[in-house]
Amino acid sequence: MKTNLNNEYHLLLKLAGRLLKYFLLMMLGFAVVCIFSQVFQVKAILGFLLSLWIWEWIARIGVVIVVFVAIAIMVESSR
Repeated sequence: MKTNLNNEYHLLLKLAGRLLKYFLLMMLGFAVVCIFSQVFQVKAILGFLLSLWIWEWIARIGVVIVVFVAIAIMVESSR
């Protein structure tokens, strides 16, 4: 049975998924670096990673990505 439905995802949804994937991989990388810097007693790297302005920017980027994903979901559901 042939239908007229198109199963391809919108470009915006693909981009939002890719952004979310790399953001989560970046957060995993930060966690690994924090663990290794604790194990090997490297205070300079740990001090940099735990600074407040780094986490402010990470939170801002996370909020932008969540809003972008929400917009992509709304656009995809309206198609």
